[in-house]
Amino acid sequence: MRVGSFVLAAQFPGQGQGEALHRAVRSAEVAEEAGLDSVWLAEHHFVPYGTCPSAITLAALLLGRTRRLRVGTAVTVLPTAHPVAVGEQAALLHITSGGRFSLGVGRGGPWVDLEVFGSGIKAYEEGFPESLDLLLRWLREPSVGAMGERFGFREVPVVPRPSESLSEVPGPEVVVACTSPSSVRQAAERGLPMLLGMHVGDEEKAEMVSLWRQLARAAGHSAETVLGAAHVSAGVCQIADRRTDAVEALTKAMPGWLKQGLEAHVTVDGRTRQMRDPLAYTELLCGLHPVGTPRLCADRLAATSERTGISRFALLVEGSGDLAATEENVRRLGAEVLPHLG
Repeated sequence: MRVGSFVLAAQFPGQGQGEALHRAVRSAEVAEEAGLDSVWLAEHHFVPYGTCPSAITLAALLLGRTRRLRVGTAVTVLPTAHPVAVGEQAALLHITSGGRFSLGVGRGGPWVDLEVFGSGIKAYEEGFPESLDLLLRWLREPSVGAMGERFGFREVPVVPRPSESLSEVPGPEVVVACTSPSSVRQAAERGLPMLLGMHVGDEEKAEMVSLWRQLARAAGHSAETVLGAAHVSAGVCQIADRRTDAVEALTKAMPGWLKQGLEAHVTVDGRTRQMRDPLAYTELLCGLHPVGTPRLCADRLAATSERTGISRFALLVEGSGDLAATEENVRRLGAEVLPHLG
């Protein structure tokens, strides 16, 4: 089992954006010190829900500051980026980090980002498969040209080629954020592992893994690929000597952050969207994920792994909103939870 942190660089009420980003960087540095496997970085635009607008840029900083930690994006939003630009950056980080970079990609949402970056709602609703396939070609082939609906250009050489890395890994891992049967299908047909969100529990994640395996087999992928796919489960982790204290730390801080962060999202086309109740959502997360004593947290992670077949975790550790508390949470995760997991 491999346990890492999930970093949103969340801006809690009363905090500045620089404070949120400083906490994000420090939590990643402490994650390496504490023995965690990885750190996964979220990407958001124009909202305090997350103050990191470029997960790849922050990943580059953290790869330079660490020596062992795997750093991944969770996720780089493809509809607002050119897949060749993403591929070039991913190849660069893969090569210069010795193979420690993972590229998580996803559709994002129907947000105003699509207007600002000029891609439009169609890129979100229909363009993800084309972007994903072009990205994968860039990471696997020596030269690439395109004649798609959205992207068209003459054949050009791939520089730098991911396979030129001095590590044993030929290219950066690509993970796809999946929230629906459609996105599960897109990941499975390409043999790509999934990143499953923290808003769903073990039963739904197990169903998505089962569907992925069925679709991957139908697409002709080998049994080794199907059974060896390293899916990632996102969640929340808060450690305390008593479960009530861990729950209290999150229910005091997270609802305010969720309220201001989720309310700030603006749809590009004026469509209505349903807001989660911030307190109810926080309580749901506390019930689904490792929130409590070290022993409880270890048991919850082990149970999730057994029920779903997922062996990698990306855990939100900044739910208290406080830098010192976040650092302590990460250190306790490494010192008091990981030893129980093997």
